[in-house]
Amino acid sequence: MAAAPITSAVFGATGLVGAHLVTSLLSLDAFGTVHTITRRAPKQASDAALSKKLDAVVEKDTEQWVPKFKEVVATTASTSTPTVFSALGTTRQAAGGIANQWKIDHDLNVEVARAAKAAGVKTFVFVSSAGTRSLLARALPYSKMKNGVEDTIKELGFEQAIILKPGLILGDREVEHQGAGVFKALVGATKNVSKAWHDSLGQDADVIAKAAAHAALLASQGKAPSAYWEVEVADIVRLGRDEWKF
Repeated sequence: MAAAPITSAVFGATGLVGAHLVTSLLSLDAFGTVHTITRRAPKQASDAALSKKLDAVVEKDTEQWVPKFKEVVATTASTSTPTVFSALGTTRQAAGGIANQWKIDHDLNVEVARAAKAAGVKTFVFVSSAGTRSLLARALPYSKMKNGVEDTIKELGFEQAIILKPGLILGDREVEHQGAGVFKALVGATKNVSKAWHDSLGQDADVIAKAAAHAALLASQGKAPSAYWEVEVADIVRLGRDEWKF
């Protein structure tokens, strides 16, 4: 008997990685309804083919996202427990300062993870960042945000937790991280020198999104290497590009 399609919920669905993730999930037969809660309608809502499996809730107040999520879980619990993906994140510039960025990158992600655990969600997937645990980086505010979310997810003890640790995320953001344009140009230049070097420094948002979907699919098949699975850069490239055969 074929496995039932995986119901999922995606936070950060209109962001750089999140938008690609929603498209990937909607395109895969293994995934059923994809629930999103966003400030504005995701672009897939206007695509007749993709929108068939999309349940998009528009809520401008992020403080209402977790209550809305609880409503989603309540309506799907009789058929399947959602796999939850979080690609939530913003920039200091877009948020208007580090304190406001912390509210999204850390506080809201932690709140989502705790709500997911309380709702009985078995698989939680979080898009974090590489290098945040290094001696030099771990004291930085950005690293503290990501590490704090990762630590919470681990402590919650999901049946399956998947933490993606990409390098520089390549793609066009509405508002770039400060100085990211220079780094992206440098990383882009390495593609002509060494593909392996390029892959180790930065990954396309689409590849990261596909790696998240692929990892969740493997977990649903009992093929995850561990209950707390950190998907590092090399595995992101492998799962999201080299072994993406869907």
